[in-house]
Amino acid sequence: MRFQRILLKFSGEILARDESGGIDFDKLADYSKQIAEVKALGTEIGIVIGGGNILRGGSNEHGIDRVTADYMGMLATVINALAFQSALERIDVDTRVLTAIKMEQLAEPYIKRRAIRHLEKGRVVIFAGGTGNPYFTTDTAAALRAIEIEADVVMKGTKVDGVYDGDPMKDAGAKRFESLAYIDVLNRRLGVMDATAISLCMENRLPIVVFKLTGENNLLRVVRGEPVGTIVS
Repeated sequence: MRFQRILLKFSGEILARDESGGIDFDKLADYSKQIAEVKALGTEIGIVIGGGNILRGGSNEHGIDRVTADYMGMLATVINALAFQSALERIDVDTRVLTAIKMEQLAEPYIKRRAIRHLEKGRVVIFAGGTGNPYFTTDTAAALRAIEIEADVVMKGTKVDGVYDGDPMKDAGAKRFESLAYIDVLNRRLGVMDATAISLCMENRLPIVVFKLTGENNLLRVVRGEPVGTIVS
């Protein structure tokens, strides 16, 4: 395998039932099965998942200030993390949820050494609560946690099969990139991850792979180093 320790980044939207949001438990079971197959190869896996299927932006338009809205979003990521943990443990994948905001009745507080120890023991570790600070996205949380646990790569699972120069859902002529430099992503504002996350990865030479999560064995193929999706390095 090319990658031994990975950080998976999922948006909350990939769990949504439809435009109404919520959690599609059939999708959750499918993603968990893919993760179990990768873990069976000996890969150490960390996960950061967003909360957009439960709460997504715009709260300030309804009288909720940005800081409060961001904390609400962090709580949404905890809900998704607990759902993921339950789905993984249902198929005998030992899993731990670590949160940036203390809530010991639900999960362990995030401590770098503890997270690494769980990974070394073969447990899947789900990092919830973002960075624990408002104004930072879960993309930034994923980059930060990946650097802290010394992951080999950040793998961002999306609905499309890589990074395009336009919106492939709206533009049939949009071109997919096989590889990109960090600086090109920033300069062209391609929306792979937010600028803070890209900058963190660039400064620490941490590669990012953007791939379609719903493709057949795509996660397994990416971990093995096959040319799937777009690599940013």
